[in-house]
Amino acid sequence: MSQIKPIVFEEYEVEVLESTGYVLIVWNDDINTFDWVIKTLIDICKHEPEQAEQCAMIIHYKGKCDVKKGTYEELKTMCEAIVDRGIGATVEEIK
Repeated sequence: MSQIKPIVFEEYEVEVLESTGYVLIVWNDDINTFDWVIKTLIDICKHEPEQAEQCAMIIHYKGKCDVKKGTYEELKTMCEAIVDRGIGATVEEIK
C-alpha cells in the first residue's frame, strides 16, 4: 500500500512515506436513510458507530466521503457489498 523511500538530507537519512493505494468512496443520494448508511458502514467497513455517523454526515453535506483506504482487492469487495445494498460507492486510486 505505501512505500518508504530513503532520502539523504544533510548527512542524515530520512524516510519519506509516499501515499499510494486506493480509497473507497461512498456517494450521497436521495434514497437511502442515515440509519441504513450507518449500518452499512458498520457492517461492511467495520466502522465504529461514531465513525460511521460522521461519515454519513459528510456524505450528506459534501456529496461523498472517503470511508476506507487499502488495497484494490479488499476495497473492491467492500464496494460491491455496499452497492448490493443500494448505496453508491466507487474505488479510486489515491493520486
